[in-house]
Amino acid sequence: MSNHLYSQLGWLQAAPEDFSAQCRQLLTEPAPLGLRLQHLANHALDENQLNKLAKAIQKARAAGTSMAPLVPFRLGILSNATSHFIVPALVATAARHGIALDCIEADFDQVMQEALSPSSTIHQAQCDAVLVAVDYRGLPLNAALGDAEAAHHTVQAALGHLEMIRNGLRTNSKAICILQTLPRPVESAFGSLDMALPGTPRQLIDEVNRGIAQSVAGTEDLLLDVAHLAETVGLADWHDPTLWNMAKLPFASEFLPLYADHVCRLIAALRGKSRKCLILDLDNTVWGGVIGDDGLDGIVIGQGDATGEAHLHVQRTALALRDRGVVLAVSSKNTDNIARQPFQKHPEMLLREDHIAVFQANWNDKATNIKAIAEELSLGLDAMVFLDDNPVERGLVRKMLPQVAVPELPDNAALYARTLQAAGYFEAIAFSGEDRKRAEFYQDNARRVTLQKQAGDVDAYLVSLNMQMTLQPFDDTGRARIAQLINKSNQFNLTTRRYTEADVAAAQQDPNAFTLQVRLADAFGDNGMISVVICRRQQADWDIDTWLMSCRVLGRKAETAVLQELITQARAQGIQRLIGRYLPTEKNKLVEDHYAKLGFTLVDKQADGSTVWELHVQDAPLVDLPIAILRSGFAPKADEKFIVS
Repeated sequence: MSNHLYSQLGWLQAAPEDFSAQCRQLLTEPAPLGLRLQHLANHALDENQLNKLAKAIQKARAAGTSMAPLVPFRLGILSNATSHFIVPALVATAARHGIALDCIEADFDQVMQEALSPSSTIHQAQCDAVLVAVDYRGLPLNAALGDAEAAHHTVQAALGHLEMIRNGLRTNSKAICILQTLPRPVESAFGSLDMALPGTPRQLIDEVNRGIAQSVAGTEDLLLDVAHLAETVGLADWHDPTLWNMAKLPFASEFLPLYADHVCRLIAALRGKSRKCLILDLDNTVWGGVIGDDGLDGIVIGQGDATGEAHLHVQRTALALRDRGVVLAVSSKNTDNIARQPFQKHPEMLLREDHIAVFQANWNDKATNIKAIAEELSLGLDAMVFLDDNPVERGLVRKMLPQVAVPELPDNAALYARTLQAAGYFEAIAFSGEDRKRAEFYQDNARRVTLQKQAGDVDAYLVSLNMQMTLQPFDDTGRARIAQLINKSNQFNLTTRRYTEADVAAAQQDPNAFTLQVRLADAFGDNGMISVVICRRQQADWDIDTWLMSCRVLGRKAETAVLQELITQARAQGIQRLIGRYLPTEKNKLVEDHYAKLGFTLVDKQADGSTVWELHVQDAPLVDLPIAILRSGFAPKADEKFIVS
């Protein structure tokens, strides 16, 4: 396959013919600017189009126009190469991913100076993250050919150079470091021997890249694997010696949209905007043919047939995504029992019914089915990716549900899986045991929703779940997951304040902070960590700085159980009032009345919709709940059960 899928972002629709005119009109229309920016950015834009959109964003920013619902993010850029041409592409591309990006550039080839100086431009800007865009030409990578010891010292010196940059960033700011791997040069000294001989550029760069990946693992810093990106499109195409010699551009301008998209995927993932659910069409997507017409023996799938193997690859890709926590669902125009037959009976099928969290096979339009899937999974539409071979169905979903990601698919089914993966909808910045189980969490939740619909008595249903809630303060073991939840949770999040792992550790150690991590298990399985709370002491009050919960547990009185724990702990520590704040965003309207429903009293309301609430803890009643409460690490230490009788 040619590089067009990557260089031209082939999973996106082509830009509209009047793209330039739409950019000029952005500030003249009444609709929310952020949504229109995101719509325009969500096309396959070339360098010139990215520049036009970035200029429109710059004008809007200069005019003080709100970018809502785009999430603000400040990115510093340190590079040994020219980075001016990258900035407009990053700013425009970020809008595609729901981010209002502000870039701060350091001077050319001033990487170490900017990182180490507390008064540098990068540090004074208080960036959320810093992109360290250093390639092999910015590191000391010379060693005696064939000398293994000298090669080892060279690699360690290069890694030490990068670690010094990271230490400078950590010391002088709270910014997360985005560290690139190094695309190796095309030219070789010994041909095939380059890979084995110590001291060759090939051998040195490969070792440095392994060291970079190892140094980032288990930290808050992020890895941007530019080496893999360059190898994917071809090193000879990636490196343009003319552009480097003339303008110190680190890669061919053809790949600027691709590079910008990969950077912005990381930023979006950092802000919790990675997709969580893959919705599959069936006919001519998961298998070849139409099950309703061709029957079980007539559909094409499996080994020994090019078309069958292409669709098998789609299934294999879906299962691989599920193994890393992506939820699978089905939306198909079909009779339900017929659509299920291949899952139940076809010997070549890899996907089975128990892999699918929600199965929607009916004659409703796809948009209606997708909304039902989102509701049953308690996920937002912006968590969905819809894979369908039919351009008419893709167009309908894009029009009716613009929040849903719908990749363009080529005519050749052999490229469906590659196109889906190239789009990067499920970009991850970390992977934990809970991530691995996420698909099962949502699948179990869908079963709970189904059972609840069948149950006439909600309280009896909740009791039948045999819920057990574990409550404990922040600890080292849970820190990474706590930070992940804080940065990913958008809907059930009262303030949507974002904190790094370092911030979480600080709260954990702060004697004036009360912290709470909450886990929930039930008869259907373990939901994992479902809530995080941070309270900060202000004299005799606890100011609830952060309160977020997983939407998977809505309607199960989990929020009431968390409040009762806050009341219990507040009384034990002599706290008189809980002060709750609601800071409205585009996504958290769900919790607009959260404090009112829990018995708090409104004490202040601002023009922007933000509110302040209070609850006097001595007057707050404790009620029976259908949840067994297990505490760990608190005083008083006790296991209590609040059960509906």
